Amino acid sequence: MRVMNGMLISAGFLISLILLQGCATSIKASTVQNPSPKEAFSAFGRIEIRPVKFKPGYSGDHAGLAKIEENLKKNLTPSLDAWNKRPNNNRTLVIEPIVDEMQFKHGAKRILLGPFAGSSGILMRLKIADSSGSVVATPEFFQRAGAFSAGFLMGVHDNLMLTRVATLASSYITANFDKAQGGPTGADDEAVSPR
Repeated sequence: MRVMNGMLISAGFLISLILLQGCATSIKASTVQNPSPKEAFSAFGRIEIRPVKFKPGYSGDHAGLAKIEENLKKNLTPSLDAWNKRPNNNRTLVIEPIVDEMQFKHGAKRILLGPFAGSSGILMRLKIADSSGSVVATPEFFQRAGAFSAGFLMGVHDNLMLTRVATLASSYITANFDKAQGGPTGADDEAVSPR
């Protein structure tokens, strides 16, 4: 009887591992490092950040978009206020945050299924252009929340993933204000899609 119970537990563990292998996010970044923009953002007398949106044709979780929007505003409002008080040189930088892909497991699904709901992941880019539409930079930002860590903490890691992607994007904007230098995407080598 004890041997049978041990075998059932082992079989259950193996099945769980196999199922969780399929729970990894399929979202990938294209690189670990964003290149420098064409020029420092301080060259523009005004900087405007548009609301976060999904790329055309993509439908995703709007609660996730709202969380990213909230964090971008919190991170960037003080800097934007200061930057936009400088003399206007008739050049405007327009920054559009665009979510290309999002797997955001939260709410009842995460609470009921835990790690079996799978991993969360996000790939967001910024379309940074002047007011005429000439592109200055298109950095991307990647984050994920593993099925185990997110599942056992009832979705805390899923929400932190959205906070981290907003922080990466905000840091890129502030780091490239005085000097064009690029910045990290947030992806490691495992999260980069092979070319």
